[in-house]
Amino acid sequence: MSNSTKFIRDSIHGNLPLDPFEIEVLDYPQLQRLRRVKQLGFISLIYPGANHSRFEHSIGTMHLASKLADQLELSKEDKDLVRIAGLLHDAGHGPFSHVSEAVLGVNHEEITAFVIEKTSIHDKLSEKFDTKEIIDIINGEGKLGPIISGDLDMDRMDYLIRDSHYTGVAYGVIDTERIISNLKLERELILDIKGVQAAESALTARYLMYPSVYQHHTTRIINAMFRRCLRDLINQDNLDPKDMYKYDDSDMISMCRHSEGLSREMMEKIDNRNLLKRAKVLPVNLFEEPEKIFKIEKEDILKAEEEISEDFNLNRDYTILNIAEYPRFEEMKTLVEFGDKLYHLSEISSIVDALNNARFNSSDLCLFVDKEDIEKVRRLKIENYLDLPETTRKYDTIHTDQVRLM
Repeated sequence: MSNSTKFIRDSIHGNLPLDPFEIEVLDYPQLQRLRRVKQLGFISLIYPGANHSRFEHSIGTMHLASKLADQLELSKEDKDLVRIAGLLHDAGHGPFSHVSEAVLGVNHEEITAFVIEKTSIHDKLSEKFDTKEIIDIINGEGKLGPIISGDLDMDRMDYLIRDSHYTGVAYGVIDTERIISNLKLERELILDIKGVQAAESALTARYLMYPSVYQHHTTRIINAMFRRCLRDLINQDNLDPKDMYKYDDSDMISMCRHSEGLSREMMEKIDNRNLLKRAKVLPVNLFEEPEKIFKIEKEDILKAEEEISEDFNLNRDYTILNIAEYPRFEEMKTLVEFGDKLYHLSEISSIVDALNNARFNSSDLCLFVDKEDIEKVRRLKIENYLDLPETTRKYDTIHTDQVRLM
């Protein structure tokens, strides 16, 4: 390390070195804003320790990408490019991260590209890099793309460890050293057979974190309520979606609190943890083709909410049908080298194959209503309001055996 190298002390990875150029980039407002954007949105209302930011995650991703670049023996130019892409990969995240992204209808990668190309940070980055190359890597394109956005990328590796640490959910213990030391880069990242057990651990952690943290039912309720706040602000012309990349969490909360009508009322409910409640739950694995549940059109959901609120005399604004996020597990497609052949991780590992088959077990379709209205909808059947696939007559044999034992 040169005398000009500085360090940031990270609670996960220890001392993270930065060169003078990276320090200058880090001090730009586009990245400093990420200090005020929570990595997990409102999850701190469920797990009080989960107050870590997108800023921490960004420098962690940069660090892991750098370690992988050393393992792959990349040139200094490529290593610097991968590091800066890791640092910038979340610069387009709006307030409360993915919560606001769902309202905008634009993914954060597109907004990140806009921030890199069209804001003041562009001139600084252009002193050393071709900004289009940075954007390509963030989007998983080009020879270096899989390092930041691939099947077993450094972005995912950092957030699993970090989210587990700060929530206190002890599922994210991942052997990053083992995984990184057994990766090589061709058109994609390829894992040596010796790293399969560590990859199994990472995927198991992701599977367990999904219902416990990312799609915890209370998390989904709060997120759904806050999205109603944002939509109301936009409908009142109090918020321009195109400017979302400029705001942080506090800005959004302040806007909601100082608005009128629904957004203010909903924010007061969130502030006081006076949350909507689950009135009806339909597990996705009840259906023959669970994937179809995630393809239900937004217009159909809104129409069903309208009809339910009218039929049961509910407050329309507090009647929410919510589908869990699709359980994507890209790591299952990771290529594994065994001998002179390549296999998908799910072909090599019976554990990963089982997780693939079980990934819909914790997903569901829910109706959220005000707690005073739960009794009103006791006899309601969601299937009367939505065109749902056929239900299955199969049973989860593991759960059935547990019931017999009890």
